[in-house]
Amino acid sequence: MLTPSESYASQNESFDMSRIFERQSARALTLRTSTARERIAKLRLLMEATLKYRDEILSAAQADFRKPPAETELTEVFPVIAEARHAIRHLKKWMKPKYVAPTRAMLGTRAEVRFEPKGVCLIISPWNYPVTLTLSPLISAIAAGNTAMIKPSEITPHMSAITRRIIEEVFDEDEVAVFEGDYRVSQQLLELPFNHIFFTGSPAVGKIVMSAAAKHLASVTLELGGKSPTIVDNTADLKVAARNIVWGKFSNNGQTCIAPDYVLVHEAIKDAFLQELTATIERVYGETVQKRAQSADYCRIVNKRHLDRLKKLYDAALDNGARTLTGGEFRADELFIDPTVIDGVTDASPIMQEEIFGPLLPVLEYSDLSDAIDYVNRQEKPLALYIFSKDKDNIRSALDNTAAGDSSVNHCLIHYLHLNAPFGGVNNSGIGKSTGHAGFKSFSHERSVVSDRFSVFHWLYPPYTGKVRRLIKLSIDYLT
Repeated sequence: MLTPSESYASQNESFDMSRIFERQSARALTLRTSTARERIAKLRLLMEATLKYRDEILSAAQADFRKPPAETELTEVFPVIAEARHAIRHLKKWMKPKYVAPTRAMLGTRAEVRFEPKGVCLIISPWNYPVTLTLSPLISAIAAGNTAMIKPSEITPHMSAITRRIIEEVFDEDEVAVFEGDYRVSQQLLELPFNHIFFTGSPAVGKIVMSAAAKHLASVTLELGGKSPTIVDNTADLKVAARNIVWGKFSNNGQTCIAPDYVLVHEAIKDAFLQELTATIERVYGETVQKRAQSADYCRIVNKRHLDRLKKLYDAALDNGARTLTGGEFRADELFIDPTVIDGVTDASPIMQEEIFGPLLPVLEYSDLSDAIDYVNRQEKPLALYIFSKDKDNIRSALDNTAAGDSSVNHCLIHYLHLNAPFGGVNNSGIGKSTGHAGFKSFSHERSVVSDRFSVFHWLYPPYTGKVRRLIKLSIDYLT
């Protein structure tokens, strides 16, 4: 229960949210007619502000989870700049009405699809990539001509603070406003009748967001997660597979929604693959646990609560018969978990039932590709699926016979950075697509406009005389 002072503060926050929501609603009406030049100018300012505070972003990432500066540049600065530049380059084309060819039934008409702003949008961003996963959807929202209210994560306060500083330097609150705080702030925001909600987080919270959106019939983009599988077949280049899996899994200490969650490896090359995997971990992060703990290139778990959760998953896996191939060191006082590879994990272990979101990598063995495919299909549809193979038939079979948000072949994570390809989940791993043109479309309403030129559709109007009925019959015959 809230204390009186907390209740008063909550009421004030709610009032402020409502006030800003009303201001943004009015502003959204004027933004409907904003030009590509006006939107591009804002995107340039946002990009310049991100670059201006580049060093502060690096410092904030160090403060929140000791993230290596180079990794922060690659995963927090680069994606935002790339997203902004891509939108700036293509926005005029995206905004142009799209001509639609007439169908047989619509001969004599002309049709187009117009891309209109949805209006006032809510962006709820997560803690694992606080800058990228706040500013990237904001770029799409601004490109599409919307206003936005943003709730960053309280779990990474330094990065949320610098993100707010960047936004407030560029935008007035009647166009973009940031609300910091805990889950209660999110709850209050979700009570407002937004036109669109963009949420990045877990499937469990995604259901809450979708339920709140349903009350106002708001559209949603849900970027969720899940257990993203990685298949390594007997034709794979093991050095490439190990190199890319280690990078994809252990960057950001495994706290990545599209990180490889577990590996399905062919029995014929399993031992060789595990040797290569261990060697790669040692080459990248250090040959001993002490060197890895001191590595400047290895991130930390965001807080003790998440470390404790991962320790429980690890301990339960061992209790159920799994064995540690490398790693297994947990240092709570340093928020350090050694890069850990586990073999012999059973389906009964919680680690195979929930998204890991940390530097623990279970390895499962299969004898035939169909077995690996069947295993994937017994789980919820993942946000990503990866396959390492030189066999085109195996690659095609894995892609054709599974469902996933997106996939990379012989690599991990890189599909997120391909701005000409839509990114997003499916069912349990998400709804809708983002980044690039897909992000612009997610924040836009596609409005069809059909103009009559010389159609004869009025010939089919009542009264339904014998002649009209014959024309209707002829029309159906013509279409079939």
